[in-house]
Amino acid sequence: MSAPLPPDALRLFSDYLRVTGVAHTEPESTQDPALAGKRLGLINGSSWITLWSNYFGHLYLPGVHLVNAGNEAVQINFIQAHQAGQPVPPRVNIEAFKRYALDLVELAQVDAVLITCSTMNRAFVDVRLALAPRGVPVFQIDRPMMERAVLQGGVVLVIATHGPTVASTHALLRETAAELGKTVTYSGITEEDAWHRLATGDVEGHNQLLADAIHRGVKGKTVGCVVLAQLSMTAFLLSYPDPVAEFGIPVLTSGQCGFEFIREYWTHASGVPR
Repeated sequence: MSAPLPPDALRLFSDYLRVTGVAHTEPESTQDPALAGKRLGLINGSSWITLWSNYFGHLYLPGVHLVNAGNEAVQINFIQAHQAGQPVPPRVNIEAFKRYALDLVELAQVDAVLITCSTMNRAFVDVRLALAPRGVPVFQIDRPMMERAVLQGGVVLVIATHGPTVASTHALLRETAAELGKTVTYSGITEEDAWHRLATGDVEGHNQLLADAIHRGVKGKTVGCVVLAQLSMTAFLLSYPDPVAEFGIPVLTSGQCGFEFIREYWTHASGVPR
């Protein structure tokens, strides 16, 4: 699926490079000593989402060197398996994530690995086991968001835009609650039209449909918080930077919660006070 080139392609390329940068070996500048010299490996389910990984990663982890892996083949294969009613994630996808993780460690010497793909969160255990001999920690970008949702209390409204993501997201929410010794009640909305808007470059339209879904999902109900199921949905914050002011409850995104968790993890590990 493609769209016509924008009229100002020069600005597009310039802005893209400001966000992503180019491959380099020098440490990035930072005012946070806990982040100085850190490299974070990001395993994405598709190459297009690296813009989100880089933008929100740099926003919440200033000065961390972000190294991305992953391409469309994983997402295409997952979608095809889901549509055919086959087990997901396909085993070959999990094996690919293990290879990506090993590449990030062996080629880029990353300090930690973060799985950014909600659809592929079932690969977490395999990737963690693959890197255990290397002593490199592995995290899921959605897990901190789920912890916040469970600890927030009340009904969790889970909104997704991509059908294949739903089962993995709900499973992680239940698992997180169980590991925290809590019970969780949740309801779900799948807003596929927002996914199609995003796919055509209509980010504003995507965000508006999510806002409409939130208003619809909380109307007349007691909801503790909203969970936006996929990293791509973190673009919602570009239109609604203060969700509590707009909706009266927290709207949690993995792009914020996940990267903030990594920052706190390294801060704690370094002993640097906040």
